[in-house]
Amino acid sequence: MLISNVRPWGQTPIDFEITDGKISSVSPHDAALPTAGAIDGGGRLALPSFSDVHVHLDSTRIGLPFREHTGAPGVWGMMLNDRNNWRDAEVSLPQRVAETLGRMIAHGTTRVRSYAQIDIDCKLEKFEAVLSAKEKFAEHADVQIMAFPQAGLLLEPGTVAYLEESLKLGATVMGGIDPCQLDRDPVRHLDIVFELAEKYQVDVDIHLHEPGHLAHFSTELIMERTRALGMEGRVTLSHAYELGNVSAAATQRVMEGMRELDISWATVAPAVSGKQFNLAAMTEAGIRVGLGEDGQRDYWSPYGDCDLLSRTWQLAFTHGLRQDELIEHAAAIATWGGASIMDRNLTRLRSTSDRPGLAVGDRAELVLLGAETVTSAVMDRGSDRTVIHDGRVVADQLKLL
Repeated sequence: MLISNVRPWGQTPIDFEITDGKISSVSPHDAALPTAGAIDGGGRLALPSFSDVHVHLDSTRIGLPFREHTGAPGVWGMMLNDRNNWRDAEVSLPQRVAETLGRMIAHGTTRVRSYAQIDIDCKLEKFEAVLSAKEKFAEHADVQIMAFPQAGLLLEPGTVAYLEESLKLGATVMGGIDPCQLDRDPVRHLDIVFELAEKYQVDVDIHLHEPGHLAHFSTELIMERTRALGMEGRVTLSHAYELGNVSAAATQRVMEGMRELDISWATVAPAVSGKQFNLAAMTEAGIRVGLGEDGQRDYWSPYGDCDLLSRTWQLAFTHGLRQDELIEHAAAIATWGGASIMDRNLTRLRSTSDRPGLAVGDRAELVLLGAETVTSAVMDRGSDRTVIHDGRVVADQLKLL
């Protein structure tokens, strides 16, 4: 495939050649080249496609009528709201999950790490719905599924057996959540998470909503297990927005541990009070940072629109970014940053000016955007998009092909 006249990260127009799903050559745009069978980029931006590394496909209500938000505060109250309502939706869960994943791909996301809630209520039903959607779109996107104990590991007997069954059936990430605050037994909670991860050779991703010092304590326990089991490069902290909200010294210690053990951070760009991790500081420290949409207009919140470019805007806004380089860095996190979490063989972002993903030898995972600059693309979030996965056009103008 030839892709002509595109501007990588908004720079000078070039032509890409793609062979066997990888970029095989990059050269200055030549208007005299034959265009038969080529994709005319029309001077659009070229970015690596988006990577959503924190999405709950299993609870989506995308495409359904808005409903009154009935959730109670806190993780447990919100979980019960989902548990009490998800079976009563207007269409089946597999249909909702597939529709949502399809919309994400159409908007430019070709790498997805989705949670699949597993507990004694839904058992493997939500996991199976996400697995079905993954299989349906196997030629459109890479999808990782996390076995996720949204209701905790220890509060309801039988949960762990269902989680282990999902790992046998193809889940590739083992999840955990608030080891101190939810299960109130962090040692046992994390022992189970890491034992299952080691047994099935999968990654770990811990939801961490805990406040200040409690979040730091849980993180110390996570680091201990990562080091002891040799799981460097296979652990992610999701949310973790309180780790930057105790003291500068405490935050620095956590960042040093994350860098040493290659523990990544997945954020959903929440509007929270207090200090979050600084995006530039995390990147300069060598810590992988990725972005996700979290819920998709579900029983937890009315937010989410399947468009990671919208969430990139939110990431820039909630971190107070104004300079072009920093807003472009937010786009780099939303694209390459998440990709490097899902595939640790990919190099991590090195600085706020690093713009990888479009060089010879890189996978042809691309999104072409009609915009003047990367910053304007983030601000305007237009519909002129062409999505390429493994060297094949899989969506155009927000429609799947």
